[in-house]
Amino acid sequence: MDNDKLVIAGIEFKSRLWIGTGKYASFEETRRAVEASGADVVTVAVRRVNITDRTKENLLDVLDPKVYKILPNTAGCYTAEDAIRTARLAREAGVSDMVKLEVIGDPKTLFPDNEGLLEATRALVGEGFLVFPYTNDDPIMARKLEDAGAVAVMPLAAPIGSGLGIRNPYNLRIILETVKVPVIVDAGVGTASDAAVAMELGCEAVLMNTGIAGAKHPILMAEAMKHAIWAGRMAYRAGRIPRKLYATASSPLEGLIE
Repeated sequence: MDNDKLVIAGIEFKSRLWIGTGKYASFEETRRAVEASGADVVTVAVRRVNITDRTKENLLDVLDPKVYKILPNTAGCYTAEDAIRTARLAREAGVSDMVKLEVIGDPKTLFPDNEGLLEATRALVGEGFLVFPYTNDDPIMARKLEDAGAVAVMPLAAPIGSGLGIRNPYNLRIILETVKVPVIVDAGVGTASDAAVAMELGCEAVLMNTGIAGAKHPILMAEAMKHAIWAGRMAYRAGRIPRKLYATASSPLEGLIE
């Protein structure tokens, strides 16, 4: 696995498990969970967590930007204009040129607004951002986002925070066949087996927050997710056996004495 590197837009990532930083009991718990996960990418909601004012308690005090790749996100934005403004704010504060782009269309389901997402993607790509858009499990939209210049696409596996797991494996498979940019599952993962399934399908990485932060023991779950990502990726590269309706003997029958 040493030669199995995740590289996006020329940036090499050490881990295929990416971690959100919301919903933890404290910044200290966040730090411990990120360390246990082995992740080197942490995503931070610019509108909800203070990362731009260094005079106040700051998440970046416990997650060193020299150690971790900070991926600002536009969570809580319901228009393309708001998302674009939020991404600019993070970049002007010196956080990152990368952005996990969210344009939410509905406060109950938190499903993306595809029209606004595409508009914001085009605008931010034009300004030199590396855009990672959170999108529905729609192969057509994934292709449009790729054409707009997104460096990856991040389809949901299930609604944000639902923990329902991979509800759409066939759509994800079609997306994987449709686009050439990396596919990163975002939202819906509830436990380690969900993460493994996403990787076994061929996704390049998984981003999760509630699945770890909402667990009874977040630090233990973070470590479980780390192993699940590795196991799923290794299984994908190994290539599973075909599914068959009937049994196949595991021991050879040739040479048996009758």
